[in-house]
Amino acid sequence: MASRRDFLKATGTASALSISGLAGCIGSFGSQPYADGDVRFLMSPTEPQDQMSAQYEPVQNRLTETIDAVDEVSIKYAANYAATLNALNSGTADVAETGPFSAALGVKSDKAEIILQRSAFGGWNYKSVIVTTEDSDIESASDLEGKTVAFADALSASGSLYPLYMLKKAGLGIPDEPGSPKGADFDPNWSSHASAKEALVNGQADAAGVGYFIVSGDESEYADGIQEVTAEEGIPRAPIVVSPELSDEEKDTIARAFTEAPDSMYYGADGEEGTDDDIWFDGVRERGVDTYQPVIDVANELGYSEDVFDDSEE
Repeated sequence: MASRRDFLKATGTASALSISGLAGCIGSFGSQPYADGDVRFLMSPTEPQDQMSAQYEPVQNRLTETIDAVDEVSIKYAANYAATLNALNSGTADVAETGPFSAALGVKSDKAEIILQRSAFGGWNYKSVIVTTEDSDIESASDLEGKTVAFADALSASGSLYPLYMLKKAGLGIPDEPGSPKGADFDPNWSSHASAKEALVNGQADAAGVGYFIVSGDESEYADGIQEVTAEEGIPRAPIVVSPELSDEEKDTIARAFTEAPDSMYYGADGEEGTDDDIWFDGVRERGVDTYQPVIDVANELGYSEDVFDDSEE
């Protein structure tokens, strides 16, 4: 069987897992490797913690109902993408939602396995943008030389990797590694999608490199006061990942909990469709790391690899 490192180089279509033929509540989370009967789910810090906790409450309930031999399913908010992957690798987390870049790096460094891809707004892809305010004189990415640019997490695809790619294409020097200002022709600051947008709106940054979802008024236009500088489309939407320490049966169980979930899993804590606590995605499908090869190609173009974890905070 090919290693995950070799598989990352492959192209084409492949499923993450085969979950056909399974029925009822199965799973062995009460046995090894954890032996404590708990399942730990991590949320990556894309939006404020309270907001995400409300969104993911039905996910917690779904996992609790579906996985047998489990005493508790806990959902926690991770400090950053690197912390999510390090927790999966160490066995202090079992399953997580995360971004395309961090997930692909997690597979490449044997810290995580991708089992599902999520969809939203009618598609499996989304876009990354560099935006500024409507009263700004910034007209192109090259105008950002010497300016302050706010980003999301350093391992975010739409909130760091792709914006840096756009800046490089504009002829600017980019950081030697994501999360560090060294080598950049601009002043980069990393936080979260929401915080990067806030920094722009509050005048603490001249531009923000983020996922379009955080700055859109709806799916066809930007929020008031924000305008686009440049954009990259076709990014595969974010995956669900699991710890490589789990058994195949446990991975299958988690995958099926999502693929067979009722629509109500997406309606948030209040259980009503179309309200503020709806989760951002509306469906999943089985996929593996090959789906995220375009993200790895961009990372390779920038010279970024799993070595970015060497200096990442836990």
